[in-house]
Order: sequence, then C-alpha cells, then structure tokens
Amino acid sequence: ELTTVRVQDPRVQNEGSWNSYVDYKIFLHTNSKAFTAKTSCVRRRYREFVWLRRQLQKNAGLVPVPELPGKSTFFVGSTDEFIEKRRQGLQQFLEKVVQNVVLLSDSRLHLFLQSQLSVPEIEACVQGQGSQTVTEAILHYAMSNCGWVQEEESRP
Repeated sequence: ELTTVRVQDPRVQNEGSWNSYVDYKIFLHTNSKAFTAKTSCVRRRYREFVWLRRQLQKNAGLVPVPELPGKSTFFVGSTDEFIEKRRQGLQQFLEKVVQNVVLLSDSRLHLFLQSQLSVPEIEACVQGQGSQTVTEAILHYAMSNCGWVQEEESRP
C-alpha cells in the first residue's frame, strides 16, 4: 500500500489585512484501503493543522503524534522563507501521520484530508450530528470534483 501526501501551493489569503493567513493545498494519492477516495485535494490553514494534531493526540492514547512546525512570530528571514519552512514541516507531519496505523484510524484525519468541511463541521460529522456520515461527506466531496477544480486552477 502506498500513500503520497503533498503539502504545496501556499497562498496568502486576505493579504494586507490584519486577518491575513496562509493556506496550503494538500494533495493525497493512495491505494490504501484505509481511505475512501483514492485521490483528493483540499486547502487547509495552519490553525486547522493545530486542531487536527490536538484531536489525534486526544484519541491516540499513548501513541506519539508527530510535531508541527513552530508558530514563530519572531522569525528572522523573509516571509517566503518562513512559509516554505512551514510548508515542509506540515508535509513531514502529514507523511508521518498517514504512516501510523493508529492515527490513520481517526475519522477526523480522513475528513481533514478528503473533504472541505470546516473544523466545526468535521466535529459534527464525527459525532453523527452532521447531515452526512464520514464516508458520505468524503464521497460527496470526491464526486463534486472540487479537489480537481483546485488542482486545475493552480496550473499555469
């Protein structure tokens, strides 16, 4: 079984405003039976990764969850350099997470990687309070081609 996960194409949203942030494209390609969709593409921001890590930590028991890159506000160097270092760190985090059988069993991880649901929507879905099951939410997103629209938009 092979799972490739890539964190790429960082984009600054709301540039120049006080609430600007960077989101990253997460591209997943796998033949693993653990995943509902074999390919997906979503955009997530750093604070969603922080939420995911917290949830994985809560549910993993004694299994160590990989670290995220730091949230340094005193970074020395260019913004581009910081964003690239963070992108690399987020990719390493996800690569380690998808290799861990215990972490891979967490449905929050699957919704994070394979749906465009927000954090509160992921929570509702996992707790059975959403309008769809976890599998339905992932398949709905996969069938909507949203992931591929994003993939196409970023090509020159």
